[in-house]
Amino acid sequence: MKKILIIEDDKSIAEIERDFLEISGFETFIVADGIEGLKHASSGEYDLILLDLMLPNIYGYEICKKIRGIIDIPIIMVTARIEDIDKIRGLGLGADDYISKPFSPTELVARVKANLAQYERLTLGSAVQNEEIQVGNVRINSKTHHVYVDSCEIEFKNKEYELLLFLVTNPDFVFNKELLYLYAIT
Repeated sequence: MKKILIIEDDKSIAEIERDFLEISGFETFIVADGIEGLKHASSGEYDLILLDLMLPNIYGYEICKKIRGIIDIPIIMVTARIEDIDKIRGLGLGADDYISKPFSPTELVARVKANLAQYERLTLGSAVQNEEIQVGNVRINSKTHHVYVDSCEIEFKNKEYELLLFLVTNPDFVFNKELLYLYAIT
């Protein structure tokens, strides 16, 4: 079940988002404060973030910018700010999508699903779908879990193999040691 973090200070809007997402099979968690939202967003526990802009203590723009420096997950800004400059700024800071309030809850769910699907295609898609992955002199058979370096098979424990596959299928991302540790223990 995919986990969605809702960072929204308007309780009624957060509850609408939560209700429609949970009906659609998502697990949700609501935070109403910018500082608390940033803390939860940085944890690596969530698959997507719905982010309001006008939050107590830290604006959504700053949260988006900080999250992008820590972790790579889809971020959808959901806000009453509808000016083009606000949208451009949000997308420029790393948001993947922008929904203006008032919004259709069914459209929100559709955008969440579309952003999650696109993220999965980009991060895991093509490399894992191919049975063999070649990176330099390393060849990985994702079906049999065999790894070869210069035609010599190298044995990996299951977590080591999963971590290697994760890194190989995410070649354009830099992960700090905390994120790798979180990935390794999950």
